Amino acid sequence: MRKKQAKKRPLLPDPRYNDQLVTRFVNMMMRDGKKSTAFKVFYDAMDIVEEKKTDEEKTALELWKDALSNVMPHVEVRSRRVGGATFQIPMQIRPDRKISTAMKWLIGFSRKRNEKAMSLKLASEILAASKEEGAAVKKRVDTHKMAEANKAFSHFRF
Repeated sequence: MRKKQAKKRPLLPDPRYNDQLVTRFVNMMMRDGKKSTAFKVFYDAMDIVEEKKTDEEKTALELWKDALSNVMPHVEVRSRRVGGATFQIPMQIRPDRKISTAMKWLIGFSRKRNEKAMSLKLASEILAASKEEGAAVKKRVDTHKMAEANKAFSHFRF
């Protein structure tokens, strides 16, 4: 039997933008508990985005939020065993998971880029994702294609 679900802890908004989503992103990006380093990397990346952006009426934070929404998947496939066979069943994603999945992909594909510093990598991935290109957006498209291909098994949903 499962225990009761853990309570959501309130997040403090970040110092520069006063946004809880930024804190959540930084917490995901953080390694070895080094939060101040993670904040520095994020803010440096936002400064680089501010310099490199082509759209003049949008701020760096708005570009980051656009990038996040462009990476967010709407459906995913879940494995389910039915009668000895495993099927990939497409399912809607709950809003909280959408955001965390998008953040994980953005951070993960930023780390795999070939620039020198993490702030440069993150800035490049944010700019690419805000234009609906880049590896993280490709991952979302692939996920949607997989769900579309397995639509025939959606009646096995639980």
